[in-house]
Amino acid sequence: MCLILFAHQFESRYPLVVAANRDELYSRPSRHADFWPKTEVSKQLLAGKDLQADGTWLGLGANGRFAAVTNIRDPSQPERKIRSRGELTLDFLQGNSSPEDYSGQLQTRFDEYAGFNLLIGDRESLFYLNNLHRVRERLSAGVYGLSNGLLESPCPKVSRGRRQLQQLLQSTADLTTDQLLAIMNDRTEAPDSELPDTGIPIELERKLSSAFIHNSERRYGTLCSTAIIVDANQQCRFSEQNFSDTGNVTAAHYYEFSF
Repeated sequence: MCLILFAHQFESRYPLVVAANRDELYSRPSRHADFWPKTEVSKQLLAGKDLQADGTWLGLGANGRFAAVTNIRDPSQPERKIRSRGELTLDFLQGNSSPEDYSGQLQTRFDEYAGFNLLIGDRESLFYLNNLHRVRERLSAGVYGLSNGLLESPCPKVSRGRRQLQQLLQSTADLTTDQLLAIMNDRTEAPDSELPDTGIPIELERKLSSAFIHNSERRYGTLCSTAIIVDANQQCRFSEQNFSDTGNVTAAHYYEFSF
């Protein structure tokens, strides 16, 4: 996943609001968001599934648990490590540890994973972790944007998306998942003057600068968009759109439940 916009305790009506895009190679197999079966050793969760590594990029678990992960785009860092980043989200969602305890334990295992940004939270708190920069932070109330750099890095699509989400929260009486998905479907590329220098060709940097990515030449782009709204009564709305390699919607899934 390459873009996560989220509001944590920013609006009393909506303790958690998330809008996210997962960007991947079109060839990488995955399953749409659904409820995973509960077993003797794991709790039920709602998430998509990466069928290559068996983890997930974003999901909700019992008692309001939330987790999401992005990779860190840094050409100087090795991508291959012992463990999959998708197991981090899954491990937290299926476990019992508080976000504070889990994040503290994870710090001792940072080097087992390629670069990641991780968000883990529950009804009480939300933590952000970045293993390459050794960051572990309990987030205060606010509206945030996260892509493939540090939280709140001055990336055009992060800044634009964060601004759009904040304006939506401040101007809308009844927030809907469709409004969040519309933000994530923004295909506007940033002007060259605003593009960061991350060590890749400017043509590719330009392609990656929009919230929704469609790069047919590299067979890479947005595979799904997710919108999550948790209200003050712990009612949750979860909506997902799936996309083909042409950038068109192939399926949509909607779930509504209470924690």
